[in-house]
Amino acid sequence: MAVSEVHRAAVVGTGYMGGGIAQSLALAGVEVQLADADAELTARNLERLLREGAVFEGAGLFPAGSAEVLRERLHAAASIEEAVADADFVEEAVPEVPAVKLEVLARVEAATRPDTIVGSNTSTIPVAQLARAFTDPSRFMTVHFSNPAPFIPGVELVAGEATDPAVVEAVQALLVRLGRRSAQVADVPGFVLNRLQFVLLKEAMAVVEEGIATPADVDTIVSTTFGFRLPFFGPFGIADMAGLDTYVRGFGILTEGLGERFTAPRLLTDVVDSGRHGTKSGGGFYDLGPDDLQALVDYRDRAYVAMARLLAELGPSPLQTAALHRGADGATP
Repeated sequence: MAVSEVHRAAVVGTGYMGGGIAQSLALAGVEVQLADADAELTARNLERLLREGAVFEGAGLFPAGSAEVLRERLHAAASIEEAVADADFVEEAVPEVPAVKLEVLARVEAATRPDTIVGSNTSTIPVAQLARAFTDPSRFMTVHFSNPAPFIPGVELVAGEATDPAVVEAVQALLVRLGRRSAQVADVPGFVLNRLQFVLLKEAMAVVEEGIATPADVDTIVSTTFGFRLPFFGPFGIADMAGLDTYVRGFGILTEGLGERFTAPRLLTDVVDSGRHGTKSGGGFYDLGPDDLQALVDYRDRAYVAMARLLAELGPSPLQTAALHRGADGATP
């Protein structure tokens, strides 16, 4: 039986992702042991995390007192085995190379208590592939943080066929303590996050390759239009508000001009054929009554204005400034 509550954790792999996960755990009250390829590298990365913590606190990105908390709760172990020996939860965050992860995970299992939960921060590799490292895969699952881990709230959870449901519940409870929102998805390559992210990047690069727009112009369009909405609503919610029948017609135009890969998905046409056209008809992928719809519109408008004000306060990003300095073509030098 796996632990139900995490008090002590270990993070194996203390680079940018693993270090940020370790900081997040420590700031949530968890004692964290760190381990990397060797003790010297682990010690150097611990010092980096402590320096970063002080900088983040000074900039107002971490709460007051965070630097001291990190000094108290982050510890450099001499080896992977030492780091994980008494951990309730271990997060593996080594490079995205299956052979490397399998070797590390096998070492972790051999050195941990039988009730220790083991997570992997893999962003693409299925649990079924990594679970081969375990004699007891019931305590293993993917716990995928996003970059930068201290500041991105979403965590993708992937259980394997053998994963104990109690393990998922314990990890979900831990993430609540970290102030994170989690979603459990099926065990397929790329899961949801990178399946969507990679498709967007692939199409964006096709747009540039076809001479339709520059990289800078693509980024401007994404960040100031549908990307502007994404902190508040996902693609299903956005489509509901725009009108699902409108999307069906749009897919028709795209298919005519760009080919069958833009054929409207069956999921979409089935919903529209059933008479559900989105929020304007009372429901699409979401059900909304009249009062709910007005509350949604009010929230949407407040959210977008608040986002615009925030962006004005922050000013242009360094990427925007660099694009302006390169000239109107936005080409990479």
